[in-house]
Amino acid sequence: MIYVTHRLPVNETGEPTLDRTAVWQGLVMKADNALPFVPAMSHCLVTARLDDVTFEREIELFGDRYSERVSLQPQQRVIFTRISGPVLGTIVNDIEEDEGELFLRFSFALVLEGLHSGSPEEAAYAEEMTTQYIAAVGATLAAIRRVAGGEASVTLPIS
Repeated sequence: MIYVTHRLPVNETGEPTLDRTAVWQGLVMKADNALPFVPAMSHCLVTARLDDVTFEREIELFGDRYSERVSLQPQQRVIFTRISGPVLGTIVNDIEEDEGELFLRFSFALVLEGLHSGSPEEAAYAEEMTTQYIAAVGATLAAIRRVAGGEASVTLPIS
């Protein structure tokens, strides 16, 4: 199993200041359509709405197709549970607050089909995925800032 967590400050000098609501709205947009937020993703389609805070989607990442169940915990966390595809597991996006400052944490725990835990192949995959997921954290915050700064308009499908 591969486990990685990474946290970035939400607000940076010279960028639009984001509050928890703006970050949450950005995470909801990303959950519904990750393409503007995750450069490595080439397909994202919601396939079923199970209730107000749970839905399923199909994605393509690095040429591989996955089905995910997405669970929203309003104003706090989005959980992506891979239910089919060559890499299964859970990806979590958390909004954290520490001494009045907001942070966005991405964590993932993944199991690769056909690879043994601790193998050199798993280690190489983990290194590449860590690089990609850290880039996704930055890209997500940049996209949320563009929306907050008025550079992009997106209709929120879920509140």
